[in-house]
Amino acid sequence: MSISEHAIEDVIAQSNSRFDLWVHFINLNQIQHMAEIGVYRGDFAAKMLKECPSLKKYYMIDPWRHLDDWNKPANKSDALFEQFFSEAKAKTDFAAEKRIILRGTTTEVIDEIPDGALDFAYIDGDHTLRGITIDLIRVYPKIREGGWLAGDDFSQTIWQHNTNFEPTLVFPFAVYFAEAVGARIYALPYSQFLLEKQRGQAFSFIDFTGQYHTLSLREQFLPRKLLALKISKAFPLTRKMAKRMKNRIHNKKKRHL
Repeated sequence: MSISEHAIEDVIAQSNSRFDLWVHFINLNQIQHMAEIGVYRGDFAAKMLKECPSLKKYYMIDPWRHLDDWNKPANKSDALFEQFFSEAKAKTDFAAEKRIILRGTTTEVIDEIPDGALDFAYIDGDHTLRGITIDLIRVYPKIREGGWLAGDDFSQTIWQHNTNFEPTLVFPFAVYFAEAVGARIYALPYSQFLLEKQRGQAFSFIDFTGQYHTLSLREQFLPRKLLALKISKAFPLTRKMAKRMKNRIHNKKKRHL
């Protein structure tokens, strides 16, 4: 069953964080079977399992190990990931009868979930172009018709973690993916996206934030933009001062309106 834009607006209005947003969404749609890809320390899983009584089965997918080909700040040592794994289990032990822990990358473990078995999946794993490509393509068949696929770090800038790391390309790739499969996709607050899987539905991109003005990447690779990123990384104090000045100008303009 398709969700109305008005219903999404109500969910947004009730939410003060991404956690709130998905609790309200899951409860509104009485989600029973879901998967989380990228569990990390288990905070999101614990929140959903605690505050969403309709959930009957919750797949927790994460390799919980260092990945040599993943150049992102969250890629920690094996020893630290072992601690995170224990922490995630401890935080969700109260719902042990509902959770199914699949320890591995998406490619390694996703086929342990039957096609069409999920009402909802939430992707918060590898946000590089390679990672989001694999996650969306491999997870999408696991969603039933009328279900939803959502995710975190739908960042307007690909340089979410500065130029020392691989770009974050959840946006715009998730939009391109929605177009390829003929799905409706929504941009939501807190850098979230929601994709609706409906047979016979035409592609559309609905921005509830008013912040995603272009799908083009060209501007973000312009030499002047890259130089500005390098300067702000080399001189963080200058970046803070520039941000303060920008905020002052913005506030001054608001006062004069």
